[in-house]
Amino acid sequence: MTLSTFFRSKGLGLLAWLAGIVFFLPIAWMALTSFHSEADAATNPPSFAASLTLDGYRDFFGADGGASPWPALINSTVASLVATLLVLLLALPAAYALSIRRVRKWTDVLFFFLSTKMLPVVAGLLPIYLFAKNTGLLDNIWLLVILYTSMNLPIAVWMMQSFLAEVPVAVIEAAQIDGARLPTVLTRVVAPIALPGIAATALICFIFSWNELLFARVLTGVVAQTAPVFLTGFITSQGLFLAKVCAASLVISLPVLAAGFAAQDKLVQGLSLGAVK
Repeated sequence: MTLSTFFRSKGLGLLAWLAGIVFFLPIAWMALTSFHSEADAATNPPSFAASLTLDGYRDFFGADGGASPWPALINSTVASLVATLLVLLLALPAAYALSIRRVRKWTDVLFFFLSTKMLPVVAGLLPIYLFAKNTGLLDNIWLLVILYTSMNLPIAVWMMQSFLAEVPVAVIEAAQIDGARLPTVLTRVVAPIALPGIAATALICFIFSWNELLFARVLTGVVAQTAPVFLTGFITSQGLFLAKVCAASLVISLPVLAAGFAAQDKLVQGLSLGAVK
């Protein structure tokens, strides 16, 4: 290794560490603020040496008579998990038809999926609200499941199409010669090979569903309220709420962080599929 190559590699490593620290600092600041009292959290500049307390978490979990966050957390979990599962069930055969057994004009199909994401979300808010109102689906968690599935399906098909394109066709043909039908090929041949890509797709769809706020804010009330909507209730025009909001944000972010940490190896493998031939 030459001296210039050594310094170039060390410089890239240092740059990666600096980028990681920059992205981590807001999360660390939020976590530290969540353990401060409201008076200490509101100081400018922030007081890093202030005493620590769990008052923000007590307020979030309704210890002082406030609303309990558990219904909202359960609603977000149900909507995100069910929508992600439906997306995978629909995207896998669609990606198979667009990558391995390609349909006619498959590039036009992919462009159509991409074009559905070009419409601003707010442009479809009023028609969806009127539809939900006329069908009695307002404040219904299953309406959010349908919306999250339809919103994430184009992205999932695009991602999984590139992942499934790396599956060897010879393996699929060998399974078909042995008498395997399409459901067996998808579940026992294609899915295990493309598992890192499927895991990456599932994680991204779960994150998008968990973090969605606009439709959940407009279409839900009390029964189907999700965690991001519950979080906005802590922001008021009067009083101090910074420590409480930081505590709530940290708790609500934990499922996404835990899912990302648990699937980090699959996520890296999945996102790097097809990068090197």
